[in-house]
Amino acid sequence: MNDATIEIAYALDTFYFLMSGALVMWMAAGFTMLESGLVRSRNTVEILTKNVALYSIACIMYFLVGYQIMYAGGATGFIPGFALGLDAENTVAEVLGSDGDIYYSNTSDFFFQVVFAAATMSIISGAVAERMKLFSFLAFAVVMTGFIYPFQGYWSWGEGWLDALGYSDYAGSAIVHMAGAAAALAGVILLGPRKGKYGPNGEVRAIPGANLPLATLGMFILWMGWFGFNGGSELKMSDVDSANAVALVFANTNLAAAGGLVAALLVSRAMFGKSDLTMLLNGALAGLVSITAGPDVGSTFLAILIGAVGGVLVVFSIVFLDKLKLDDPVGAISVHGTCGIWGVLAVLLWNGDATFVGQITGIVAIFLWMFVVSFIVWGIIKATMGLRCSDEEEAQGMDISECGMEAYPEFTKQS
Repeated sequence: MNDATIEIAYALDTFYFLMSGALVMWMAAGFTMLESGLVRSRNTVEILTKNVALYSIACIMYFLVGYQIMYAGGATGFIPGFALGLDAENTVAEVLGSDGDIYYSNTSDFFFQVVFAAATMSIISGAVAERMKLFSFLAFAVVMTGFIYPFQGYWSWGEGWLDALGYSDYAGSAIVHMAGAAAALAGVILLGPRKGKYGPNGEVRAIPGANLPLATLGMFILWMGWFGFNGGSELKMSDVDSANAVALVFANTNLAAAGGLVAALLVSRAMFGKSDLTMLLNGALAGLVSITAGPDVGSTFLAILIGAVGGVLVVFSIVFLDKLKLDDPVGAISVHGTCGIWGVLAVLLWNGDATFVGQITGIVAIFLWMFVVSFIVWGIIKATMGLRCSDEEEAQGMDISECGMEAYPEFTKQS
């Protein structure tokens, strides 16, 4: 390539990386709307506050330490290294001298990675909704995005020991999604269910969300943002092969979501006799999580199948967790955990370079790290700050106790 071509390709790939990151950042709005719609109205402001705060904390903590832990390298492949600050930007001479091997700005890479860290933390927010203290959650966000998530991220995307083993996870079905679900599961176990969720004989009592149109909007925002999540993970698009790969990833991501939603529609209709909208929303997200480990699969028909299996799994997983009295108001553990595991295993259906041992080892290692370390951190927070609001605060709603305001004050009865 001549110098002008290399410079244009560098600019184009950097711009694509940044725009993909912006789409993933938009997923923060999707998580916020989805969760706000699936909780009761008296907890809406607290959910909104939690989501905008966790995003900001994630950006700062990942900048200060998380990115360096994840990508600074390490001598052992297990313990990451650390280098303060971001890498210096590539000079024109370095870019031209690389003959196209350096194809995007270092800072654009940080921006793309930081929104992934925030997305991982957002997964946890919905699972612990309606009963966890706001500042206890935010304290965990500091540790999660600065240390826990990046540590295991180094093992794979940072070229650590899982990468050397051949573990394959294109955009993070386990590295991001199952990781967030494992941390959420640890918190849910220590936190306990919402009051009234389960009866004395183990019966499950539905607690309807306050705003299903808002939840549906949140799902569509997430669906849209996922094109950046998966598509940006191709890392470049300035040549024919890369552009074709990006187009395939977009198409497969879209089809997997559609497959997941339709499958959840059919299964929920068969199981409950009704078309449960919340199951449909989670079915689409399940399809998206399921395809994330391998959206570059060459068969669009297989992408639909992978998403559809995720849509079936998420319905059964939500029902099963309720039987275990693990209260997850938005179904986050099932969507991101159960389907994250399936997504990593689904790579074996078409990727000849992936091995069963490598994929299983990655799933087990990431889950154990995220669950055990998160359980310890949640436990420390519980012993020092406390995790759960009081029964009175839960009954009143966390909007008043944590934020001093209501989302829908015009609907509140005046005394």
